[in-house]
Amino acid sequence: MLFNSLAFLVFLPLAALLFWGLPARFRLPWMLLASLVFYGSFGVANLAYLGVVAAIALAAGRYLLAPGAAHRTAVFWGGVAAILGLLAALKYYDPVAEAVAWLPPLGLSSPAGFSFYAFTAIALLADRHRSPEASAGGVLQDLVFLAWFPKILAGPIERIGTFAGELGKRPAISPPVLTLALQLILWGLVKKVVIADNLAPFVDRTYAIPDYAVPMELILASYFFALQIYCDFSGYTDIARGASLLFGVKLSENFRRSYFAHSISEFWARRWHVSLADWFRDYVYYPFSSGHGALRMYIGLMLVFVASGIWHAGLGYGIGWGFLAWGALNGVYLWVERALSPLRRRLRGRLRGTALGRVHTVAVTLLVFHLIVVSWVFFRAGNLSDAGTVLSRIWAALPELPGLIGRYPFTAEHAFLGALILALLAIELVLEQKQLTRRLARAPRALRWAAWYGCLFALILLGRWQAEAFVYMQF
Repeated sequence: MLFNSLAFLVFLPLAALLFWGLPARFRLPWMLLASLVFYGSFGVANLAYLGVVAAIALAAGRYLLAPGAAHRTAVFWGGVAAILGLLAALKYYDPVAEAVAWLPPLGLSSPAGFSFYAFTAIALLADRHRSPEASAGGVLQDLVFLAWFPKILAGPIERIGTFAGELGKRPAISPPVLTLALQLILWGLVKKVVIADNLAPFVDRTYAIPDYAVPMELILASYFFALQIYCDFSGYTDIARGASLLFGVKLSENFRRSYFAHSISEFWARRWHVSLADWFRDYVYYPFSSGHGALRMYIGLMLVFVASGIWHAGLGYGIGWGFLAWGALNGVYLWVERALSPLRRRLRGRLRGTALGRVHTVAVTLLVFHLIVVSWVFFRAGNLSDAGTVLSRIWAALPELPGLIGRYPFTAEHAFLGALILALLAIELVLEQKQLTRRLARAPRALRWAAWYGCLFALILLGRWQAEAFVYMQF
C-alpha cells in the first residue's frame, strides 16, 4: 500500500473518518490498528519483525521508567544491542556470507521501513535512559509511536516526548489544519509521481551503462538524480506529514528546500533528512565528541557519516562500498568546511549587505549543490567502479562542455524533464523567500485554488502512478 497507490488513497480517508467518528477513548487503539493494517499490507511477515522490535523496546523502555531501577544502564545497552544486532543480521549477514565460504546464506532480508522503526526504538530507549520524566508514556502510546503508519516506512524519526505530546492534544480537526494536510499530501504526490518518477527512467537507463552513455547523458543523469532523490524523499515526508495531520498529529518537517543550503553543514543539519541528522547528532556525535577537543570533533564528524554510509549499505547492493564512499566524502566536505570556518566568517562579514555579498551567496549555494551532486554519484552508482567511471568520464569532458552542449541531440524528453525541474525550483524559491510566501498566502482565493488545481491536473495528466517505490523504503 504505497503512498502513490489507489489503495492508499482509499485507505487514508476511511481511516481518518473512522478516527474522528470514534469516541476519544477508542482513537488511540484505532491509530495502532490502522498502522498494523497499513504495514501488514507489505507482507504479514513484516508484522513479526515489527513485533520483535516493539517487544524489545517495550520491555527495556518500561524498565527504564521504573523508579529506582537498579540496572538501568545494562538494560539500556542490552536493548540497543539487541535492536542493532537484528538490524545488522537482516542487512549484512547474507552479503557477508557470500564472501565467507564457511557461513551458510540464510536468505535474510530487511523488511520495508525496518531501519526507521529500529532507530525510532533506539531513540525511545535513549531518551528514557537520559530523562525518564520527559519521555514517559503508556504502553499504547509507545506502540503507536513505533508503528504510526505515516512515518513507519521512511520517517521522520520522531522523539517520544514530542510525539506523546501530540497524541495528548486530541484537538478537533479545523478547516485550516485540514487544508494544510491536503496541501501537503497533494504537493508531496506531485513531487513523487510527477517529478521524481518521470526523472527515474532517464537516470536508470543512463546509470545502467556508465561505460557507454555519452558524457552529456552522464551529466544530465547526475543532475536529474539529485532532483529525483530530493523529490522522492521530501515528497514522502510531505505526504506523511499531511496524512498524520488528518489525525491531529504533527510530524517533523524533515526537509527544508535542501538545495538552497549555503554550506554542507547547513545541508545535512538543517535541510536534508533533519530527523536522521538529529538522531546521529544526539546518539552518536555528541556522546563521542562533546567536550573532547578538536580532534575528537573531526573524528566524530567522520564517524557519523561513515555510520550513515554503513546504514545505507547492505540491502540489495551487497556490501555497498559506494555508500561508504558517499558517507566518507561528505565527512571530508565537513572537515574542510570546519577548517575554513574562520575565513568563511570573515568573508561573510565583509560582504554582508553588498551586491558582491549576494553574488557570493549564489556562488556558495551553487558550489554546495555541485559538491552534493558529486557525492550522489557514489550513492546512485552503488559500487565504486561505476561511480569512478561516471565521474572520470564527466571530468574528462568538462573542457569540451560548451561544444558538447551544442552538439547534443536534445529531445522532447529532455525539454519535459527540464521544465519539471524549473517549475520545482521556481516554487521552492518562492517558498524559500518568507516575504513572498506571506504575500501569496494573502493572494485572492481564486488564485490560490488555481495553483492547487494545477497540481491536481498535473497528477492526473503527468503522474506515473505506482511506477516506482519510494527510494528510502529499501533502507
